[in-house]
Amino acid sequence: MNIYNILRLGTRIKSRRLKLLGLWLFHVLGKRYIGVFLDPVLACNFRCKMCYFSDEEKRKSLRGSLKYEEMEAIAGSLFHRALKLQVGCGAEPTLHKDLVKVIALGKKYRVPYVSLTTNGNLLTKEQLTAAVENGLDELTLSAHGFTRETYEYLMTNGRFDLFRQLLANVAEVKRQHPEFKLRINYTINNDNLEELSRIWEVVGDELDILQLRPIQKIGESEYKDFDLAKIYARYDAVLVPLIEECRRRQITCLVPEKQNIIVLEENEADDNSIEKITYCYVSPQECWQDDFDYRTETFESYAASHHMGRQLLGKVFGRKARKKADVTRKMNYNIK
Repeated sequence: MNIYNILRLGTRIKSRRLKLLGLWLFHVLGKRYIGVFLDPVLACNFRCKMCYFSDEEKRKSLRGSLKYEEMEAIAGSLFHRALKLQVGCGAEPTLHKDLVKVIALGKKYRVPYVSLTTNGNLLTKEQLTAAVENGLDELTLSAHGFTRETYEYLMTNGRFDLFRQLLANVAEVKRQHPEFKLRINYTINNDNLEELSRIWEVVGDELDILQLRPIQKIGESEYKDFDLAKIYARYDAVLVPLIEECRRRQITCLVPEKQNIIVLEENEADDNSIEKITYCYVSPQECWQDDFDYRTETFESYAASHHMGRQLLGKVFGRKARKKADVTRKMNYNIK
């Protein structure tokens, strides 16, 4: 299954009510429509300057690791309704000893698309091969520089040679499993913008999906330069040629429009409700809803007791919220 075709369809359907009606139908028919975003361990081997793991105070609150037995119970409660399982969301999943078994759980419950998001420095060729053989559809690598100097400066504790070695391992695995996908997530700032021109000499021909994310403030990170003016000014010279080259190579490119870089789009509570309905975050500290207990409940039992179907239908035909306090501002991505 190509999850990006579904995302494209979602961006083309402009009617909020139509999207909500579709989700309601999926809900009452018992179909898959949630994305499970799983952090099996709240820790990271990197201290990337743009990430909240570079904030010592924030790190103190990020503790814990899920036991495999706990993840089995979570899978039994939620995975049968998942359209996508993403292992690794805000922490580093390769620190968990049962990483491959977690990925295998996704395929045990026939989750159509299973991805792994990682910095990749700890991922061995043997682990990668085992993960793909056990159902991994996509490897997402965080990379914030395409020279050793910038990569290791922005991604503290990271080693550029290990990143390059992993790319070589990916190429070898893809020869045996051509359906396996590689995605790069690149957070753009004023220190790494110009290095995007080096992507092809570093990543080669193995890239399938590229997400370009202009920097935004995430907690009290070590990195302090959040000025987007240069990125906006260089959009046509740097990003547009890259987007066009991705299109030529049939690479999916997720990138905000130029205007959205400077003027963040306003999103009211009802617009965000679609994301809230489909987003399911799981970590050692939380699981989906605050009052959901995966040990005793399933998706269906919780949904029934909380009348989720009725609430969804109410959103379809109810008035759109216009409370100013509910307005958020965010970067919206187009799928090229």
